[in-house]
Amino acid sequence: MISFILMVNKQGQTRFSSYYEWISIDERSALESEIIRKCLSRSELQCSFLEYRGYKVIYRRYASLFFIVGTKPDPFAGEGAENNENELGMLEFIHAVVECLDKWAGSICELDIMYQLEEVHFVVDEMVQNGYIVETNKVNILRPIALMERESQKSDAMFR
Repeated sequence: MISFILMVNKQGQTRFSSYYEWISIDERSALESEIIRKCLSRSELQCSFLEYRGYKVIYRRYASLFFIVGTKPDPFAGEGAENNENELGMLEFIHAVVECLDKWAGSICELDIMYQLEEVHFVVDEMVQNGYIVETNKVNILRPIALMERESQKSDAMFR
């Protein structure tokens, strides 16, 4: 189960975060800063998986952005369950997110995330619900956004 998704720049500033389990704000900020520091300090020759505080952290760097996914064992598996999340599957999921964002914004960059955060949340929410990946088809993910953009342009034209 996915616990959180982060998008971070090379300076360690969080540009996007989405949590799928309840964590207090203080714990979130501490966890984010520690995980970001660990991911940014690793070299490109090291593997993209690490375990930290019971989380299995999978990350990938695209241009100047780090995409970080944290997983925990499924809460329905019971106490003491192992985290059997497939790391390569999570890397594939990160790549699918980046491909969707690229198709939506051209070539996704930090400014796209900062200035169109609501749309980025919408794309990620179309792919992940309640910590589980529900959709990876780019056409199905981007269709609602295209419809919203088309309708917003229609309503804008009415007032001109």
